[in-house]
Amino acid sequence: MQALKNFEQQRRSRVILLIHRQESISLLGIPLSRYITIEDSEQVLRAIRLTPPNVPIDLILHTPGGLVLATEQIARALIRHPAKVTVFVPHYAMSGGTMLALASDEIIMDANAVLGPVDPQLGNFPAASILKVVEEKPISEVDDQTLIMADLSRKAIRQVQRFVRTLLQDDNPSQKIDPAQIEPIIEALTTGRVTHDYPITVEEATELGLPVTVGLPTSIYGLMELFPQPQGGRPSVQYIPMPYQPRPVLPEPKGRPLPERS
Repeated sequence: MQALKNFEQQRRSRVILLIHRQESISLLGIPLSRYITIEDSEQVLRAIRLTPPNVPIDLILHTPGGLVLATEQIARALIRHPAKVTVFVPHYAMSGGTMLALASDEIIMDANAVLGPVDPQLGNFPAASILKVVEEKPISEVDDQTLIMADLSRKAIRQVQRFVRTLLQDDNPSQKIDPAQIEPIIEALTTGRVTHDYPITVEEATELGLPVTVGLPTSIYGLMELFPQPQGGRPSVQYIPMPYQPRPVLPEPKGRPLPERS
């Protein structure tokens, strides 16, 4: 709480943390043990309601994504807030986390942080891949369940694209995305060009036209240290947690070198 208060005083803003640990990411999907839930949306919406209209909101995000309903509730509340909304990404904000970043007026990222695609997933399968199966096989060879999944996939993609367009067209308090870039961004993020866990780097996000700034306040890294990854036994990464100081150069050896032994 003291770290939050200090950061709020520095930024003169309402600071909201949405940090999920104990995540487990697979190669072609994201099975999660911690993710954006309805309980998260209730808490974030309450924090936004308690924020005066003229006070900026800073949302610090570290999440692999989560429920579409909860994510959309938070995103809509963010674009409705009259003052500036800034999202900070110290490590990653994938899937639903990227959706929340799109709802902000500015995305401030660590140079090595990543975002992710927001293409819908139906169970363990990407909606775009289900549609590709139906397109490439004769309809007589496609079972009814796959056809039903394909119908749901079309609806899911249209719904996500409509919502992302709403976020990108937000002009409160000012237009954040070049209107000419909106449709290319939607195409890149929602159509399943890449896998759902594809990391969108700072460089790629900037090239797409997202309002990305590189360079986090050092206090955010201190906040992240207060949310250690839960695990048992010895940690998998260890180091001395302090920066290296310039070290004195060792003196050159004097005298005759020792003879080499064969």
